Amino acid sequence: MDMIHVRAVCPPDLTRRTMALLGDEPCALNVVLQTGSVRNPDGDAIECDVLTGAANDVLRGLRDLGLERHGSIVLDPVDTVFSEHAARTGALRLGATPRAPVWAQVEARIRAEGRYPPSFYLFLVVAGLIGAVGIITNSQILIVAAMVVGPEYGAITSVALAIDHGSRPRIRQGLMALLGGFVLAVAATFLFSLLVRGFGLQPRAFELGVRPVSNLINTPNFFSAVVAVLAGVVSLAEARTSALLGVFISVTTIPAGADIGVSCAFASWDEAWGSLLQLLLNIVVLIVVGTGTLKCQRAIWRRVGERRHRREVRRTA
Repeated sequence: MDMIHVRAVCPPDLTRRTMALLGDEPCALNVVLQTGSVRNPDGDAIECDVLTGAANDVLRGLRDLGLERHGSIVLDPVDTVFSEHAARTGALRLGATPRAPVWAQVEARIRAEGRYPPSFYLFLVVAGLIGAVGIITNSQILIVAAMVVGPEYGAITSVALAIDHGSRPRIRQGLMALLGGFVLAVAATFLFSLLVRGFGLQPRAFELGVRPVSNLINTPNFFSAVVAVLAGVVSLAEARTSALLGVFISVTTIPAGADIGVSCAFASWDEAWGSLLQLLLNIVVLIVVGTGTLKCQRAIWRRVGERRHRREVRRTA
């Protein structure tokens, strides 16, 4: 049984309307009211458990009442539930929507990852350097390690969400973070690769042009576009974020950024140009597909929610 716990601080003048809203929602369970028990901000404490399939409607109603502006709304995950009443309510009321994404929660996570402290740029540089070593030594394992370290997933999903909401400052902030981060990563890999070339540390195979890893990265084609599209769809198809999806995103970004620096250091200009095209293509595709996926997901779940409301109206008529 999927459920979230909602804790709200409600101004006294909104308490009656808030309790009425929760009382009219069969999927809002275990509703508790403690009047005058909250300080900073002062108000009434309201708690309840909400089946996730109805959480979007409940949270939208609470925010429309003004609790977000005049009080607060806190969501807590519920790991385990033992309640026959909750199970019966979910089966009766939700039908096909028991696992609907809680969009307020999803967007809060994406916004949290859309912050760019110095560590964001540091991790991009470290990922680029690991990728450079993987390219020079033709090591697929190190390329995977670079993808694990790369933090650009948060910036890409944040830009996609900002486009979906029409937030120009967040779009600009995310794009500038990506630009600055990859410029630093490319510069670091370029300097590192110059050092390797200057001291003759590159493997003999790489020096002779045997570069299978690099050749896969710096050759943008139909298949690389397909991978970018799939990464963009999967990254937001379930409206969630995770380390695994971050690695999937990095399949199409970190290696290309690292290869730009390596190819420039070794005067392989065609390869550097191919890697640059690969990087730009993949970031654009990831953002566009991610935005489209968010819009489609929201529209699909909104329609499912409207269908549930129609069933509720027919049931109560």
